[in-house]
Amino acid sequence: MEKKPDRRIRRTKAQLRHGLAQLMAQKSVNEVTVKELVDLVDINRSTFYLHYTDIYNMLESVENELFEEILHTIRTHPVSPFNENSFPFIEDIFAILFENREICAALLGPHGDIAFLHRIEEMLSHYSLAALRQAFPERMDDLKYTYAYCVAGGVGLIKDWLSRGCEESPQHMAQLTFRLVTNTVSDFYPHA
Repeated sequence: MEKKPDRRIRRTKAQLRHGLAQLMAQKSVNEVTVKELVDLVDINRSTFYLHYTDIYNMLESVENELFEEILHTIRTHPVSPFNENSFPFIEDIFAILFENREICAALLGPHGDIAFLHRIEEMLSHYSLAALRQAFPERMDDLKYTYAYCVAGGVGLIKDWLSRGCEESPQHMAQLTFRLVTNTVSDFYPHA
């Protein structure tokens, strides 16, 4: 059984994550310094270096944690193309985004890390397109474009929701996303 870090470590990492999100809301990660971050969250540099080698290592660690959470959600809810079975997956994704809204807004914002977004999109594509290929083998060419359209719309919707401070509930956003995707697909694939 994996042992959780003690409360002080979790609290320190949460402070650092909060500070990084605040700084990335204002500037690129390339412009963020360890000194600036530790001053903002009021911890010693040596404490930072107990956990991370530099800002990039911290960013990578934060991104990996989010990536693993999303991957776990995908594995928990196998992709069911374009039907009500996909709703719990969408709902869980919005719950993760809401729970991590500050850092997600920073990662997906104007000073964020586009590589992180591409990594998430690739993972979703890997699982989703495999399920689509199985469900609609004869229609894959058009489905790839439909999928790309839905993902681009979903990403835009998520970015806008995060940038507005998550005014609507994760449940509302999951329902909206589900309706938009299923309505888009049902227009082109009435038997989907």
